[in-house]
Amino acid sequence: MIALARRLGVLWMLVLAASVSAEMPLQSGFVQVPGGPVWYEIAGDGLGVPLLTLHGGPGGTSCGSQLLYPLSGERPIIRYDQLGSGRSGRPSDTSLWQRDRFVEALHTLRRELGLERLHLHGHSWGGALAAYYVLQKGPEGIVSLTLSSPLISTPLWIRDADALRATLPQDVQDTLDRHEAEGSTDHEDYVAATEAFYSRFVSRGDPVEETRCEDAPRNPLIYRQMWGPTEFHATGSLQDFDVTPRLGEIDVPTLFITGEHDEARPETIRGFARAVPGSQVEVLPGVGHASLSRAPQRYRDLLGKFLRESEARSAE
Repeated sequence: MIALARRLGVLWMLVLAASVSAEMPLQSGFVQVPGGPVWYEIAGDGLGVPLLTLHGGPGGTSCGSQLLYPLSGERPIIRYDQLGSGRSGRPSDTSLWQRDRFVEALHTLRRELGLERLHLHGHSWGGALAAYYVLQKGPEGIVSLTLSSPLISTPLWIRDADALRATLPQDVQDTLDRHEAEGSTDHEDYVAATEAFYSRFVSRGDPVEETRCEDAPRNPLIYRQMWGPTEFHATGSLQDFDVTPRLGEIDVPTLFITGEHDEARPETIRGFARAVPGSQVEVLPGVGHASLSRAPQRYRDLLGKFLRESEARSAE
């Protein structure tokens, strides 16, 4: 009975979301950035400062960002698929998949959309990109910064991943260790073993609200080149990513969000927040890395409140 009620609840939320989307002003298009065209969508026409959201990956898509569209009654919500994934162009030049090029693409998009003032939000790799963007381009015009389960330091991310792996069954740990040592991370046994980690610390539970973007696939090639084969095994160009020493330079109202069981562990996120003057931390109970889809209303309530407060301070 509980399971049936939960399924009916999810169905109702999907129907409600579809109804809201049908009435919500949407506009989309493409912006040419270094390397190719980037697809974007703007939801709503509220009078508040726009929120630009950056998706995870690298090589992910902005599909899940639609769960932020209920906030569009107050302000435009803008999502985009980073170059190489989703509805954006898919160039074959692998030299494009490096952090500074993603910063330039974001800066170009912001300029072309006329976002002189904006709230910037990023989840996971998107959080890394958001923080790095502010540090590289400066805080001008950025009313607030939300870093959701962010990658701030790859060494610390791997340290946390190792601690979480140590809680898995020993046979699972052995399988992961063996295939990583042998370089056979594409083996079916390794892939199966990763699910033990993902189910506990990444997906953790069923989505309360879902989005579907069948025509906007991810790009695993970018993920592998920049990160590696799994969330907890970094072998790519982001191995040395670490902006921890520069967090004190962030002079923007900043909110950190993470899940209670997140691979971006709350204790580590709190450490990052202590380094950013005046920042806030919110830990969502009972969820892992996929916090927006597992606790969507709580997430939106926290984010919406933070955006309004930051905007009010900015107006003063």
